[in-house]
Amino acid sequence: MKISVCIGSSCHLRGSYDIIQRLKELVARDHLEDKVELSAAFCLGQCTHGCTIRIDEEIITGVTKDNIEGILQKALAEGK
Repeated sequence: MKISVCIGSSCHLRGSYDIIQRLKELVARDHLEDKVELSAAFCLGQCTHGCTIRIDEEIITGVTKDNIEGILQKALAEGK
């Protein structure tokens, strides 16, 4: 599964770097290094919808460091 976190201006101001840090922690904690590839993206085109991530081809908006764990767990459960 490839997860891209937007680090464009709008997402950066809304905490995208905190989301990246939390994802790194979750991947390490759950030993998902072989299943999850993390990367940054400069704009996912959803600037008015809060921090945005892309999991494979699915765009997810309104992401925070507090809800990213649930989003990751759901994606893993769906076999992405």
